[in-house]
Amino acid sequence: MKKQSESFFDFLGEILAIFLVIVYILSLANAQWGFIENATVLNIMKIAITYGSLLLVAIVGMEAVSKRTLLVRLIFYICIAIIVIFMFFPDTYNNLIGIIK
Repeated sequence: MKKQSESFFDFLGEILAIFLVIVYILSLANAQWGFIENATVLNIMKIAITYGSLLLVAIVGMEAVSKRTLLVRLIFYICIAIIVIFMFFPDTYNNLIGIIK
């Protein structure tokens, strides 16, 4: 069972990583040349970068902890839950983005 979940997370992580690389390339190219003018597409790309990166970290982490003990998995799940909970506080997220310039 552990091998199946590890393989599933491995496949999912690979697909998401390829998708995020494409989104990053498009975002960087658009920042340089401004060829995407549709605001909806730009918003979708921003959301994909923000939440896709977190999702990729979670998937790769789940792949890594799938072969570990229950305690290690619980610690990882709690850490991911803390990150997700703090994302519901806009001031915390804005302060973080303000620090990273």
